Amino acid sequence: MSHAAFFDLDRTLLSGASAHVVSRVLRETGVVNRSIPGETLLYQVFETFGENLPSMVLGRQAVLAMKGHSREVVRAAAHTAAPDLVAMLQPYATKVFEEHRANGLKVVLATTTPRDLIEPFAQLLGFDDVIATTYAVDADGNYTGELDGVYVWSRGKRDAVKAWASANGVDLAGSFAYSDSVFDEPLLTSVGNPVCVNPDWRLRLMAAARRWPVTHFDVPAGVAKIPVVGLEAQQALMKFARPEVFPYARFTITGTENIPQDSAAIICGNHRSYFDIAAISLAVAKTGRAVRFLGKKEVFDAPVIGPLATALGGIRVERGTGSDEPLQAATESLMAGDLVAIMPQGTIPRGPAFFDPVLKGRWGAARLAAETKAPVIPVGIWGTEKVWPRNAKLPNITNLTSPPHVIITVGAPVQLSYTDPDADTRLIMDAISALLPPEGREYREPTEDELRRSYPSNYKGDPDSEEDRRPGLD
Repeated sequence: MSHAAFFDLDRTLLSGASAHVVSRVLRETGVVNRSIPGETLLYQVFETFGENLPSMVLGRQAVLAMKGHSREVVRAAAHTAAPDLVAMLQPYATKVFEEHRANGLKVVLATTTPRDLIEPFAQLLGFDDVIATTYAVDADGNYTGELDGVYVWSRGKRDAVKAWASANGVDLAGSFAYSDSVFDEPLLTSVGNPVCVNPDWRLRLMAAARRWPVTHFDVPAGVAKIPVVGLEAQQALMKFARPEVFPYARFTITGTENIPQDSAAIICGNHRSYFDIAAISLAVAKTGRAVRFLGKKEVFDAPVIGPLATALGGIRVERGTGSDEPLQAATESLMAGDLVAIMPQGTIPRGPAFFDPVLKGRWGAARLAAETKAPVIPVGIWGTEKVWPRNAKLPNITNLTSPPHVIITVGAPVQLSYTDPDADTRLIMDAISALLPPEGREYREPTEDELRRSYPSNYKGDPDSEEDRRPGLD
């Protein structure tokens, strides 16, 4: 027998209620000529807190309101609404569809929303089938005011899925079901792989008790969100990313207006210290957005920091393997409209290379930009090495009387060709360099102490080779 993945619609695949869009289109196309009193408020409650009995009662009575209307006219209106519904699709849902299809599963929409109103949407997304509430029609193609089959909600949805599975030779024990609502508990318990997506508070409690996985289709897999308020963990932490949190450094942050408020961008900064991540976070925090950092695998492998880095949306990079997986993950984030932060140098320069005013970068940022056409936002970072030098395990948090000055300057998007990654990388690095203070663009002979601080504490390499370290295709 085959297997399938069943997806709920509202607040699972979509960011809100499909009925809000469908109702608007039905009015605009003249299918209905009035709205239901309190309809907008009911949708707002649904989108904020999840499925509720009043909304289901309203949905159940809608079949009577459609009595006498032409099915053909309603389906035409639904085709008009379909692109607007697709625009509400959560950005990471498509990847889940693709993974299931790659594993040979059928992808099925299972929703309370009437079939004639939602089938065009399902067709646009390539669903294998639709399980939905169906309105009966008479010989003239007009709705009779009755249902053709069960009302596909709660136990009714479970029964409809079971009937579909039996008719299509699908084994539910090896199948998946995705939903946000506690009212879909009958469906979730009927499959071998229940998944709670953006769960309401009741389903979240149930998921904890039954050890069901919880995920969100508006963020990458593994990224944590805070229950009820719906914020990413990183967004919540960003609210505390303020200069006052770091009394052992003083900051000058400018140019943050260059960071897009609600669209994708590649944030590229130079790398001087382990403290650079905090520096970029302080700049991005002014926008209120989350950012996906590309980080070395060693960070993700650490016992405590690793899971935290994943939960905060980090993207694991295994340097030297030649793997494109980090760039693919970053591309997915950018296509979903996220900010992605990358240090094109790949690592903090060491020894004499640390003092080289000519910044050298890897091709990753240029390749991401060419693939996604997301703007590259340069960030010049200066002084972080005085807060946390390369040879220290931790930042110097005791320097409260004369804290070092950290300068973070965000520049305008870099104009790239998208044809030559080497040339585009040089443009990116030149743009970053132009944002540094004058002393950052001129070579000077470092002191012995400065050289010592630029190496890791356990460094055993050849200092003379550091200036020749040039990233290539990796």
